[in-house]
Amino acid sequence: MSLKVVKFGGSSLADANQFRKVAAIINSEESRRYVVPSAPGKRFSDDIKVTDMLYKCADLAGSGIDFSETFNIIKDRYNGIISDLGVDISLEDEFNDIAAELKARPAKDFAASRGEYLNGKILAAYLGYEFVDAADVIIFDTKGMLLLDETVKAVRERLSSVHNAVIPGFYGRTTEGFVKTFSRGGSDVTGSIVANAVRAEIYENWTDVSGFLVTDPRIVDNPDVINVITYRELRELAYMGASVLHEDAIFPVRSAGIPINIRNTNRPEDKGTMIVSDDYDFTVDDSHTITGIAGRKGFSTINIEKGMMNSETGFGMKVLKALYENGLSFEHMPSGIDTMSITVDSAKLEPVRDKVLAQIRKEVNPDHLEIEDGIALLAVVGRRMKNTRGTVARIFAALAHARINVKMIDQGSSELNVIVGVSEHDLNEAIRRIYDMFINSEKN
Repeated sequence: MSLKVVKFGGSSLADANQFRKVAAIINSEESRRYVVPSAPGKRFSDDIKVTDMLYKCADLAGSGIDFSETFNIIKDRYNGIISDLGVDISLEDEFNDIAAELKARPAKDFAASRGEYLNGKILAAYLGYEFVDAADVIIFDTKGMLLLDETVKAVRERLSSVHNAVIPGFYGRTTEGFVKTFSRGGSDVTGSIVANAVRAEIYENWTDVSGFLVTDPRIVDNPDVINVITYRELRELAYMGASVLHEDAIFPVRSAGIPINIRNTNRPEDKGTMIVSDDYDFTVDDSHTITGIAGRKGFSTINIEKGMMNSETGFGMKVLKALYENGLSFEHMPSGIDTMSITVDSAKLEPVRDKVLAQIRKEVNPDHLEIEDGIALLAVVGRRMKNTRGTVARIFAALAHARINVKMIDQGSSELNVIVGVSEHDLNEAIRRIYDMFINSEKN
């Protein structure tokens, strides 16, 4: 029988009605044996997440201020879910223990972790599953770094004799015994670790969207959902600012070759997005030529010109030395025979701008040197571009028709992505035009 690990985000468990949806999803497939819940999220736009209220309690306690008013709101939130679901469980002992711990040692990690802990208790009782405290199996070292191998071993041993379990996300415990949380979105990491440990067939990540979108819906109205995306494509889009899973949440399953399925709790009939390894069988691939489009503003380009640059040994090394000695890394570096353009983060460049220019002049004595600010980078990503003729020509045609000037172009040897530099004020229109060229036109 196949085995799935299912993770549900805060919006999926915000209230009792959402709990019912989650239970229906889990019970619809026997393979969904291990469940990783987040803390209750927002029920409406002006609502406050439980995790944020717990952070507030820790801040108040740390300042010696009574936090009971905020804590009572948290208690009412959980008790309301319990009452509405009709679950035979009381969390009063847990509430008392949490309050006592915050008064004695108001650690933020402990406070924040209790959101998932309490939600996990309720969900386990509602499903009739065993509750496994993440603090018993997710292990950090004394510096707060995840000990992945030890954690996978501990999870595997703990769940080897447990057929169905709820394991709260977001936190674990250090080797010294203190509760430690991941960064925001840490429940995704927990789910990924559990999937690796139990050798799941699929890791399902349930949220409030039906998968990843081809591009930002704030720029393009109702963009298509990406059906299948590889881990490499995902990384390229994430780097350019697309809102996707954090790299830490991907590694445990990627290393084990386990696909991730992004699903919508409120639309469980939607297939969502499958995140797969590069060796996935793409025999039946109905995807568009490109997989996704993403862009970021806030870059500057250092433009260098010098006659016979290409014959000057060590020219590039000297320029990069100037960046290195001023704590700068570069994003892209397209060059010609007598020209070189280096794209860097504007915010990081600003404090050392004059020093960098002075050092480049000293090192290579250029004929012309300038910095152009207000640059945006746009990434067009897709595994099918490599075997599709004319892809780059179509990108430029889309931009040319919109009278958008291209400042820079860079294509990796893998042909997985094309990076284009444009003025910041042209970025959104550039994304819309490329979307029309590759997505809308391919539908017709």
